[in-house]
Amino acid sequence: MRLRTVLATVTAGLAAATCLSAAGPATATTTTITAANTTTNSACSPSVSIGGFSDALDKTAFGGYFVGNLSALAVDKDGSLAALADRSYLFDLDAKTLAPKKVVGLADENGAALDSEGLAVDRDGTRLITSETEPSVRRYSADGRILDRLPVPSSLLVSPAGRATSNQTFEGLTLLNGGRTLLAAMEDAISGDTPGTVRFQTWRRTRGDHFELSAQYAYRTDDPSLGVPEVQALPDGRLLVLERGFTSGVGNTVRLFLADPRHATDTRGIENLTGQTGVRLIRKTLLTDIATCPSLGATARQPQPNPLLDNIEGMVVTGHAKGRYQVLLVSDDNQNAAQTTRFYRLSVRVG
Repeated sequence: MRLRTVLATVTAGLAAATCLSAAGPATATTTTITAANTTTNSACSPSVSIGGFSDALDKTAFGGYFVGNLSALAVDKDGSLAALADRSYLFDLDAKTLAPKKVVGLADENGAALDSEGLAVDRDGTRLITSETEPSVRRYSADGRILDRLPVPSSLLVSPAGRATSNQTFEGLTLLNGGRTLLAAMEDAISGDTPGTVRFQTWRRTRGDHFELSAQYAYRTDDPSLGVPEVQALPDGRLLVLERGFTSGVGNTVRLFLADPRHATDTRGIENLTGQTGVRLIRKTLLTDIATCPSLGATARQPQPNPLLDNIEGMVVTGHAKGRYQVLLVSDDNQNAAQTTRFYRLSVRVG
């Protein structure tokens, strides 16, 4: 992974001016969401507006764990939030206050730590979690026990076993088609594919809530310097996709797209994706560049095109009302003094 992933979830209950606290035995902080005041100054684009942001959990701790390094967010079946740290642990967060309520350590079958990046909560409350190390997708119980491990195509394994680059594999994970399909997004292209052409792998649910390999699709980022840190499914089968990059001395690029895999070519049988004719890529439409959002008084600890920006890696859809989706983003601070764990509340309209 070029940039560490943060999955943390704030829900629609994170209304503007709500006070959030990060409770824990080590450090605790209380901050207020800085919110946009009017419809006019909250617009990022015609499709996206920002309701506010919160740094409430930045540089805090809970249960002996640093509250940061967050790589993925998910809404649990009871409406609470699950927030995955890429250093092999999983938080339960209060949906309204973001206060951590529980933390569970994660490991592989041999007890080794994961590079845990993608998270989806299944309908029975079990957690589907990716690790970039191999890469892998495993099912865990809520208390951290391994229940299942999904097959992965050999081409997507890290070299020399496959053609993927270490730390540039499964970053995003989401359930779609009413939970019948699981989709994982590679962060970057595998060897032999054109740079910027990213493979999205799917699995089909079988009996006993197992998953078997299914279709694979190709998605092209706006620039080869951008990767895909997160995807989230919408009810109609389309996806929200984040593209993200970093330039030293300049800062982060983070863009939000609406993507449609429903008519894309199944690329399972195509060894190299090099722009050949007859391959239909996942269609996409830019919803917004986060740099165009109002800064809302945010400050940055390193150069950024907009001080609101940081290393955004996590995204979750928390609700839908009046034709708009409520979307929460979170940035991964990499446990770095120059970065911030920040939550962003967006309202997104899709056509």
